[in-house]
Amino acid sequence: MAGLDGLLLVDKPTGPTSAEVVRILKKALRVKKIGHLGTLDPFASGLLPICLGAGTKLSQFLMAEKKSYTGTLQLGVETDTLDSTGTVIRTAPVPDCPPTLLKKIEQRFCGGYWQTPPMYSALKRKGVPLYKLARQGIEVEREPRRVHLSHLALTLGELHAIHFSVSCSKGTYIRVLAADVGLALNSVAHLTSLRRTAFGTFTIDQAIPLSRAQSLQPGQLLPLLSLGQATQSYRTFLVSAPEGALIRRGQQAVLQTLPAAQAAGETARILSAECELIAMITAEERAWKLTRVF
Repeated sequence: MAGLDGLLLVDKPTGPTSAEVVRILKKALRVKKIGHLGTLDPFASGLLPICLGAGTKLSQFLMAEKKSYTGTLQLGVETDTLDSTGTVIRTAPVPDCPPTLLKKIEQRFCGGYWQTPPMYSALKRKGVPLYKLARQGIEVEREPRRVHLSHLALTLGELHAIHFSVSCSKGTYIRVLAADVGLALNSVAHLTSLRRTAFGTFTIDQAIPLSRAQSLQPGQLLPLLSLGQATQSYRTFLVSAPEGALIRRGQQAVLQTLPAAQAAGETARILSAECELIAMITAEERAWKLTRVF
């Protein structure tokens, strides 16, 4: 399909990897430039933003700082991958988990906490992904990272299951959170299901099933977010057509007429009067510089 430029919000099913979703859509939509944001594990489902055409130029601006999930963890059983795809390596008794205790655990993890990345992850040690080392039975030391949870809700289910919803910062491993909650409850745990419900300002109710996206017939419209819609969370400056033409030619003098940046490193966008995205700009020592032109 020619002329596909923007962001497609897909509801990924369990099973395929995020990379496989990209391959499926590349073939179905017949596009050359395509990529995804925020990897979801194969066993996870939910919101997977797909960048198409010129939308691939937005990837660096759309790596959301905040994501939300729902899921279930199983108390009493630990696996090597920290999820249901792994091998059981330890079991432990499960104590009573009254609502008052779960509320204390929610409060304990909300805010910032130090989280150690799992061995089964794409992080690299001397150029080798950790998951490849883990498959060889090799475990290496990992540096803890500071992550932030703005919301955590825990509800006890049947057969030692705990259902949860969480909103967290970029870089948070939900598998590790599940294991850490198990330890905090004086037991062990692993993740049994996971669904991403939000990615930055985008929500799952905006997404379409992968099956629908890959079965579109010629002439059917794809519910694609434009470059302008995809970047609407950024501070916005409108410019005239002549100014926009100068910016698109890489001339930065126009940027000196814009309102001052609020802080060094701030990123904003420039739109035309028709709300078409012209450029993304970043403040260097409070002075605006072109980062990407469209």
